[in-house]
Amino acid sequence: MTPANPLLAPGDLPDFAAVRPEHVTPALDELLAAAEAALELAVQAQVPADYDALARVLDVPVERLRRVWGHVCHLQSVADTPALRAAHAENLPRITDFSTRLASDQRLYAKYKALAASPAAASLSPARRKVLDDALRDFVLGGAELQGAARARFAAIQERLAELSKRFGDNVLDAVDAWALFVDGQRLAGVPADVVRRAREAAAGEGRDGCKLTLQLPCYLPVMQHAEDRTLREEIYGAWARRASELGDARFDNAPLMREIVELRQEEAALLGHPSYAHLSLVPKMARSPEEVLGFVQDLARRARPFAERELAELRDFASRELGIAELQPWDRSFAAERLKQQRYAFGSEEVRPYFTLPRVLEGLFELVGRLFGASIEEEAAPAWHDSVRFFRVRRVAPDGAPVAGFYLDLHARAGKQGGAWMDNARQRWRRPEGDLQLPLANLVCNFAAPVGDQPALLTHDDLITLFHEFGHGLHHMLTQVDEVAAAGIAGVEWDACELPSQFMENFCWEWPVLQRLSSHVDTGEALPRALFDRMLAARNFHNGLAMLRNCEYGLFDMRLHLEPGQAGRETALAFEVAAQVSPAVPAPFLRYPHSFTHLFDGGYAAGYYGYAWAEVLSADAFSAFEEAGLFDAATGHRFREAVLESGGSRAAMESFKAFRGREPRLEALLRHQGLLPDATAAGTAANVG
Repeated sequence: MTPANPLLAPGDLPDFAAVRPEHVTPALDELLAAAEAALELAVQAQVPADYDALARVLDVPVERLRRVWGHVCHLQSVADTPALRAAHAENLPRITDFSTRLASDQRLYAKYKALAASPAAASLSPARRKVLDDALRDFVLGGAELQGAARARFAAIQERLAELSKRFGDNVLDAVDAWALFVDGQRLAGVPADVVRRAREAAAGEGRDGCKLTLQLPCYLPVMQHAEDRTLREEIYGAWARRASELGDARFDNAPLMREIVELRQEEAALLGHPSYAHLSLVPKMARSPEEVLGFVQDLARRARPFAERELAELRDFASRELGIAELQPWDRSFAAERLKQQRYAFGSEEVRPYFTLPRVLEGLFELVGRLFGASIEEEAAPAWHDSVRFFRVRRVAPDGAPVAGFYLDLHARAGKQGGAWMDNARQRWRRPEGDLQLPLANLVCNFAAPVGDQPALLTHDDLITLFHEFGHGLHHMLTQVDEVAAAGIAGVEWDACELPSQFMENFCWEWPVLQRLSSHVDTGEALPRALFDRMLAARNFHNGLAMLRNCEYGLFDMRLHLEPGQAGRETALAFEVAAQVSPAVPAPFLRYPHSFTHLFDGGYAAGYYGYAWAEVLSADAFSAFEEAGLFDAATGHRFREAVLESGGSRAAMESFKAFRGREPRLEALLRHQGLLPDATAAGTAANVG
C-alpha cells in the first residue's frame, strides 16, 4: 500500500515534519489536474456568472493548490536541501504556467465581467465587491486583454521571470552558506563572548581549531560592531559586500540575472500598455504615480540629509581622535558608531542583551497582544520542519475563547535557511463554499542567534524590534475577520500599506512599561533597570539621519531602476549614482548590494521598496493615537484591531486608516519618532501619502 502523501493529507495542520522532496511532484500532479479541470468547468455555460458558484467550482481547488505550493516554497526557504531545491525547480514552471493561464483566461475574465455587470453585483457585500473589483483589475494585469503573439510572449515572460527570481534567491543563499573564515580566537578581541563561543563550536563541529566566522547575521553583525581587529573587519565586510557578484564566487554571480529580470519587466510593462515597470507596479498600490513616489522619497531624503551630514562628520572626528582611524572606511563605521554610542550615552548594544531572554520576551509580547487586542496565545505540539520550531494557537479572549488562528515560530539562523526575517501565509481565513470556516495559519521566521549551552537564546534590542515587526504582520494575517479568501488578512491590501501593522508594533519596543514586562536578566532574573533603559532611549535616535537616508537611497535606486529606460545592466553604476546624490558617505568601490537585494529580485518589492517609508508614516501616526490615549488603552487597541487588523483587504488601506485615526496621515509623528524634526514649526505637516 502506498503511504499517504503528507502534502495532501487532511487535517488542521500540515505535517511539515513528514514532507520529503519525493512528495512534491506527485502532490502537484494531483492538485494541478484538479485545478485544470475546475478552470475548464468554470468557464462553461452550466456554471453561472455568480460569485458563490464560481467560488465552489474554481476557488476551492485553486486555493488548495496555492496552499500546498506555498508549503513547498516555504520549506525550500527554511530547510533547503539539494533534493528539495530540485523538486521545487522541477515544478516551478508548471505552477507558473497554470497561474499565468488562470490570470489571463479570457473566458473566465468574460464571466467575471458579466458578474460585475449583473443585477446581483449590486447586492454583494463590500468585501465581495472589493474582491470582484480587484479580480477585474488583476485580469488586466495578468494579460487577459492581450491577443496573439503578445499573449504568448507575456506568458513566456512570466515563466522566465519565475525561473530567474528563484535562481537569484538561491545564489544569495548559496553565496552566504559557501563563505567561511577560520581565525584564531585572539583575533576576536572585543567580540561578545557568546558569539565567540558559537564560532568555536562551529569550528570544532568541522574538526577545525580556532573559530569559524560566517556571513550569517548573528555572526556578521557582532563582528562588524565589536571586533577590534580592523583587518578582520575589512575581510568579512569585503565578503559581505561582494556576495553573489562578479567580485565574489563566480558560481553565484547575479549580474546576468538582474539584467534579464529588469529587461523582462520593462517588456512586460510595455505589453500591458505602461511606459515603465514602475508605472505597472503602482497600479494596485496606494501611490498613484512614480513621480509621487519620487517626490515623497526625495522629500524624506531632503529632511534627513542635514542630520546625516552632522552624524557622519561627528563619527569621522571621533574615529580619528579616539580610535586612531585617520580615514574612516565602510568596514569601520559600525565599529566606530558602537564606540561613539557607548561614549556619548554610556550605552552599548550588547549591554541590554542579557535582559532579553527569548522565553521572557515571548511571554511579554503575548501578554501585550492579549491586553491590547483581546487575543490569548498558547503553545501546542505540532510537527514542524526543524526541532527548534514551535507552534502556537491564537484564541479570542472574549466571549468564548474560540480559536482564531495559529502560527509557527522559526527564530534561529542555520545553514540551509534564507537570511532575513519574514511572515508568510501558510493558510488564509476563508468561509469556504462548503460552509466551514477555515482559520488562518502563519509562518513567522527570523534569523536570531541560537541558544548557547544551557542558556536561553538572548536577543539584542534590534532583534526585539525585528520580532515585533514580523509579529505585526502576523497579527494582520491572523486577526482578520474577513471571510473572503482574497481579502482576508494581508490579501488584497495595497503593497505600500502592508508594513503598517508591522512598523506600528515596533514602537512598543521603546516603551518602558512594555520593556519591564519583556525583560528578565539571564543570570539574575532582574528586569531591565530604568537607568539602563533611559540610556538606551537617549541613544534611540543615534544616526537615524543616516538610517533614513539609507532607506531613501534603496527606494530611489529601486524606483529609478524600474522607471528609467536603459538601466538594465547598469545596476551597479546606478547604485553608485544614487549614493552620490543621496548619501554623504562614500560607498566602497567593491560594494555590490544590488546583487543580493532579494526584496527587489526575489521578494515582490520591485518598484515598491519605497513602501517601507510610506507605511512608516501611517504606522507612526497610528501609534501616536496610543501615545495620546494611553499605551495600554483597551478602547484604542480595540479600534485598531477592528479598523486595521480585522478589515484586512476588504477596503482601501486609506479607508482603514481613517476609520482608526479619523483623518488622513500626517508626517509629523514619523519625524518626531526619528528625531528628525528641526523645530516645532514642523508639527502638523501633512504627509504626501495617498
